[in-house]
Amino acid sequence: MPPSQISNYAGFYQPGITKVYVVTTISNYLSPTRGELDGGLDVTRQTREIKGFSYKADTVDRPDYSATFTPVVGGRQKADDSSLVIYCAQNGTDARQTLTFGYVGHIVLLDGGDTTGYKMDIYPVQVIAKPKQRGDSDPLNIMFQFAITKVPAEDVAVP
Repeated sequence: MPPSQISNYAGFYQPGITKVYVVTTISNYLSPTRGELDGGLDVTRQTREIKGFSYKADTVDRPDYSATFTPVVGGRQKADDSSLVIYCAQNGTDARQTLTFGYVGHIVLLDGGDTTGYKMDIYPVQVIAKPKQRGDSDPLNIMFQFAITKVPAEDVAVP
């Protein structure tokens, strides 16, 4: 008998659906409350690009003399370099007011939108750099670079 099939579902294009929140205070980032999310800053409309915000594990060889094949085991986990590119306001009233150098908080990515029961990822972060990106053919924006400071909480139900 063949294995059961996953339910049929439609894929989706993230721009226009994904929400990006900057949340300073979450008492338990593995299970944030609705009030904690609502207390954050929605930077979705000003976000030009999301990079990183994922992590991976290294592998470690585990050879032994009983075989010529070398198996591997899971090793240390590490976050990818992560950043948000956010447009600047001419008067400076924008994400720079919250995302100051050294800011410690959370980036919350709600890939399916802010809908109760859907999934979101929460990244504990620190702003480590924020270079401005100037050009003659693009609006002024800042690349907020983040250090991911703890293991991210992935696929947490939106409260």
